Amino acid sequence: MSGAEQAAQQLLAEKYRSLGLATEIISSERSELERHPAFCDDGFPFVDRLNVVARWPGTGNGRSLILNGHIDVVPPGDVDKWSLDPWSGELRDGCIYGRGACDMKGGLAAAAFAVQALRAMGVAPAGDLLLQSVIGEESGGVGSLTTIVRGHRADACIIMEPSALDICTVQSGALTFRLTVHGRAAHGALKSRGTSAIDEFAPLVLALVRLNEERHRTRSHPLFDDPSNIAPISIGTVRSGDWHSSVPDLLVAEGRFGVFPDESIEDARAVLSAAMDEAASASSWLSEHTPVLEWFEGQFESGETAPNAPIVSALRQCHRQLTGRLPALRGVPYGADLRLFTRHAGIPTLLYGPGDVEHAHAADERVEIDEVVTCAKVLARTILHWCGSARPA
Repeated sequence: MSGAEQAAQQLLAEKYRSLGLATEIISSERSELERHPAFCDDGFPFVDRLNVVARWPGTGNGRSLILNGHIDVVPPGDVDKWSLDPWSGELRDGCIYGRGACDMKGGLAAAAFAVQALRAMGVAPAGDLLLQSVIGEESGGVGSLTTIVRGHRADACIIMEPSALDICTVQSGALTFRLTVHGRAAHGALKSRGTSAIDEFAPLVLALVRLNEERHRTRSHPLFDDPSNIAPISIGTVRSGDWHSSVPDLLVAEGRFGVFPDESIEDARAVLSAAMDEAASASSWLSEHTPVLEWFEGQFESGETAPNAPIVSALRQCHRQLTGRLPALRGVPYGADLRLFTRHAGIPTLLYGPGDVEHAHAADERVEIDEVVTCAKVLARTILHWCGSARPA
């Protein structure tokens, strides 16, 4: 899981070395990252937070390419809701099951197999190819940010996030927020003597629902399938009260605030702050006991690559050559490392990988082996198409 990726990273490093790639293990260091505008403090200790970068040097005169993926995964949740051990990696009905199989070890495996196939064929890219396995994507992106700060660059980047082998050129942003509401404690039998933080939170929740609907009525993007779910607002946790017969004097809610592709983080924060202020002003209690809004951990900007960018055209062509169909171009409503490469490294970047994101973060997470194989074949074609190919001397 996040913060405990060392063994998996060492395993991937061994795989990359077995393919004859110059492989480096790079540690993410707070001192290098904390002043960067894209840095998110995800709360994990900066101890042995290891990233792996493997380089296949080109033979010359070709374009360079990064294949990036994250090794960290979210917790498995309630294991009783799984039909098998979430850490088993069990093969069943043509799928590999387990936390991280879809998001996104299947994509990392596809990239390694693509290189292995090309090596076996005796061909090499004309431009440099970099394989990156990074940590921290789920909690803010410190791994990919580390590679950028360390100077790793290429002419294009493909991140093998689960996209069902469609091409995603745009991602919304997501800002983690905390809302603290204060009340006044009292015995539950004397509720009128106190002020329930839960009751005072209710109009704030309704304001969030209205804000989510209003924002999606007034903003749009052509690459999103669901115009009502481009940059959603949601509450993920609510904690309040410590006794069933007491009026709670404190409530802490945490959630995510979606950022539209054409919206800055600053503008998005201002919108939520204004909405909470307006809702609080309608309450006699909250107008005098203002809710506290904080921003913490993951602060994902949005990111976008032009749908007619050369790397998009190259990947679409290679996918069609192999599968006979042109992959759809889509946008995704969640945060990803794409925005780090587009905004802070100037690298055209897209998401393309095996697996359906509906299985990510869910019980019985899985990825179809056939999709992993197809992805590996398309990536191998794309490497040769984009970087150029040659027979090594």
